Amino acid sequence: MLLPAKILTSAAVLALATASTLAYPRLAAKLHRWQAQRQATAATAPLAITLHEGDLIFHTSLSAQSQAIQLATHSPYSHCGLLYKTNGEWQVFEAMQPVKLTPLARWVARGQGQHFVVKRLRDAGTALTPSALAQLRAAGQPMLGHGYDLAFEWSDARIYCSELIWKVYDRGLHRQLGQLQQLRDFDLSHPAVQAKLRERYGAQLPLSEPVISPASIFSSPELVTVVRR
Repeated sequence: MLLPAKILTSAAVLALATASTLAYPRLAAKLHRWQAQRQATAATAPLAITLHEGDLIFHTSLSAQSQAIQLATHSPYSHCGLLYKTNGEWQVFEAMQPVKLTPLARWVARGQGQHFVVKRLRDAGTALTPSALAQLRAAGQPMLGHGYDLAFEWSDARIYCSELIWKVYDRGLHRQLGQLQQLRDFDLSHPAVQAKLRERYGAQLPLSEPVISPASIFSSPELVTVVRR
């Protein structure tokens, strides 16, 4: 039985795409990123009128250290950033490698299942004035371009994600979001956490090092949830 040419063509295209992605893993990864980007763009586009500058955004990172962070902090959220609008485009000010501004859809596409949560100051309506937002941007500007801090040290030489948010709000508005802890305060018992600690520090753990986690900021009573996707 002969199939219509249109069906044959569609089947051929599908077979070719499948074969190509199986034969070329890089092509498969590129296709996956493209699909994730399209989905993230569709998911974030309706939020344009909901978001405010200065909002905080959280997701579950797919990075190599994400599982250890989740286990140590007992939270699914392992990465976070600060929302700004630049030239009409929503961007996330984040500590990656390096500290940079990332288009919102691209940021969302990198998260697990493209799930994310946006939080905002309870008193944002009065606290985040244009001058206050300018102070936030000014506070973060010196850290732009800094390398990512794999050791989670409390210095500006290198910066990790929640440290960036905490310092920007502290220095820009004198608002401390989340409670500073020491490394010893986290749950370091899981083998995956211990393996990551050995990888980063060897046998000498800096247990007294000040640390601010995404989970601590996420749970701050100064914040309210405005978007959960």
